[in-house]
Amino acid sequence: MSTHFRKERHSVSDLQIHLVCVVKYRRKVFSAESLSIVEKSFQEVAKKMDFQIKEFNGETDHIHCLIEYPPKLSISQMVNALKGVSSRRYGQAGYPKPYGKDALWSPSYFVSSVCGAPLEVLKKYIQDQEKPS
Repeated sequence: MSTHFRKERHSVSDLQIHLVCVVKYRRKVFSAESLSIVEKSFQEVAKKMDFQIKEFNGETDHIHCLIEYPPKLSISQMVNALKGVSSRRYGQAGYPKPYGKDALWSPSYFVSSVCGAPLEVLKKYIQDQEKPS
């Protein structure tokens, strides 16, 4: 198994998160077409901000995506941009937002870090480091 590292001028990283965004009031508004618009807007934002959407999928009332990002970006910056642009593009495409509100998304979101190694392996690796004498 080869690990892909993001190499930049002053850093090498492998930062990945699982993001879940829920539609406001948990309304079932997405169809396959409208979900495609959301995915395209996520890809545009990712390209502009220099991160990657590795996987994207959703149901009628929420989306899941796997994101790989550089250490210079904060998660809240990315989520804010993703939700803002996708909500705007969704409305511009003529799809109705929940209860006719301005926002497509609930203000909350779920995010979890994703790592290549299990936590126990990482803990053991850190514990096994040689301390200086």
